[in-house]
Amino acid sequence: MSGTINKVILIGNVGGEVKIHRFDNNNLIGRLSIATSESYVTKDTNERVEQTEWHNLVVRNKLAEIFEKYVKKGDKIYVEGKLKTRKWQDQSGQERYMTEIVVSDFSFLTPKSSNPGEREPTVENPKNPAENPEIIDEKEDDEGLPF
Repeated sequence: MSGTINKVILIGNVGGEVKIHRFDNNNLIGRLSIATSESYVTKDTNERVEQTEWHNLVVRNKLAEIFEKYVKKGDKIYVEGKLKTRKWQDQSGQERYMTEIVVSDFSFLTPKSSNPGEREPTVENPKNPAENPEIIDEKEDDEGLPF
């Protein structure tokens, strides 16, 4: 393979509100962090250990507008992007580095509704199934399927 690939895919929970920076020429940059977690059981103590990793995300222009309006702390999101490392000097003259994920695509994984964990009501999925008599019990409908 002669080419190279710089691609990141993450599913995680948003750690805070999106911080938006606006520039003179109507460009936007948004910054936020998401957490990913994994757990395992130790061999020695048989204890479950959870490790959380924090990732810095950058969104630009239209994506920044969408994130600012719709993405909230605690939301679960899927993001795709590429790694980019920034370098700068702090106030004391020390060189600092930060690796970020520049987001190119994303999807919401947290249902948007007034009650967490409850799906938004629609014609196909009313809050009260009696309101729509055409709804068929999913268990009955799936019984004949081979999978």
